[in-house]
Amino acid sequence: MTRTLAAVDLGAQSGRVVVGRFDGARLAVEEVHRFANVPVENDGVLEWDWPRLEADVFEGLGRAGAGGQVESVAVDSWGVDFGLVDAAGRLLRNPTHYRNRRRASVFDSVIDQIPARELYERTAIQLMPINTLFELAAAAAERDPTLAEARRLLMIPDLFHQRLCGSQVTERTNATTTQCYDPHARDWARDLLDQLGVPTTILPDVAPTGSRLGAIGTEAGAGLDGAIVVATATHDTAAAVAAVPMTGRQCAYLSVGTWSLVGIESDEPIAGEAAYRANLSNEGGVDGTFRVLRNVTGLWLLEECRRVWAEAGRPYSVSDLVARAATAPALRSFVDPNDPTFTEPGDMPARIAAYCKSTHQEVPADDAAVVRCIIESLALKHAQTIDLLADVAQREIDELHVVGGGANNELLCSWTAQAAQRPVLAGPSEATAVGNLLVQAVALGELSTIAEGRELVRRSFAPKAYEPAADARWQQARERFAELASARPRVEVTT
Repeated sequence: MTRTLAAVDLGAQSGRVVVGRFDGARLAVEEVHRFANVPVENDGVLEWDWPRLEADVFEGLGRAGAGGQVESVAVDSWGVDFGLVDAAGRLLRNPTHYRNRRRASVFDSVIDQIPARELYERTAIQLMPINTLFELAAAAAERDPTLAEARRLLMIPDLFHQRLCGSQVTERTNATTTQCYDPHARDWARDLLDQLGVPTTILPDVAPTGSRLGAIGTEAGAGLDGAIVVATATHDTAAAVAAVPMTGRQCAYLSVGTWSLVGIESDEPIAGEAAYRANLSNEGGVDGTFRVLRNVTGLWLLEECRRVWAEAGRPYSVSDLVARAATAPALRSFVDPNDPTFTEPGDMPARIAAYCKSTHQEVPADDAAVVRCIIESLALKHAQTIDLLADVAQREIDELHVVGGGANNELLCSWTAQAAQRPVLAGPSEATAVGNLLVQAVALGELSTIAEGRELVRRSFAPKAYEPAADARWQQARERFAELASARPRVEVTT
């Protein structure tokens, strides 16, 4: 008997609703609705356009139900962002976007109150201004009335699960992204939030990955009535990693989209001195594991360039830009994708030119050269991060799995293999939705373990292999890339 499952997969730039059909041997995935996820600015605050996002999600679920009876539904999304709801469960205002300036503005003051080393020891999370902790600290410092009125904090997937079945819990993988969670105690780090004046009564209970949250009511419409809502791996990277067809501990994953999440799987957090210096995150994974990783600014750079060029009357598709980049001169100029210059929206081509000029490199001559600079830089950053993980974890890494939208970017996959001098297996490109569905299948008893699910992925979605070739130019490029941080002067780029 074929099982029909629906997955809502929300990314920082787009969302999709997919239907998965599992016949016991293979998983088939059909996208029924795809939509843009565009933030809005409200009184100087960058926010997510919640009414529009909600309308698109429920339109997609309606389409999923129209295709036949759906047996379960689950939502995953990007991490760190949240909504605050009142005693009646009503959302008090649009969720704030993680790139809103307010979080970064309190970073130093939070570290003054809770030393960085202590914060890392307690939460085992990469210190980044985008983390939930800093948004809550900023709201508390400003005596934000929304925080005072709130009765519950719900992460983005939790808000949808509440609408579907009334649940007000959060799921472990997303809770761990907030820097408000203590993975050693396996509970919220309430004492840290107390120090920052954040009311800990708003924190929800944390549910294990794969929990069945409840059934969808009759008002949901045909095809969804009675479907079970599952707390899948609700953080999108955790869902993607669940679908990575890794065969052992010598594999690493690269979930490549707006961000590149580069990491390994571990049974315990790796949060010692070396991990602290490397600023590694230990986020929750499926089956109680931890995803030891670093966040690398990913294809956000390319998407911002596309936006700027489109506004200037030069609209490009991603495939067009990748084809143009292949013809540009190789290994001329690089940028560190994680440099603060590239954090906020803006004129990304101008910022890249300014960065190259300030580091005494050749300034990209045209749009194709800019794209080549971005993709080569991402490949080099991937390779650098893989070596860092191998060193800190004291683990050999001999195979890289690229999943997410980046798996379709042949140049990025090929150049990552070259830069890292390790084979790359690319796919599935829709790993997040597939992982979401696998966790649902385990929750329904159709699969016994995620390991069995990964074997299902290997049968259902054949990866594309990229083998590295010996090339001294890439080794020289790695050495030049490693020097960028020391070569970068402290300049302010405001374009």
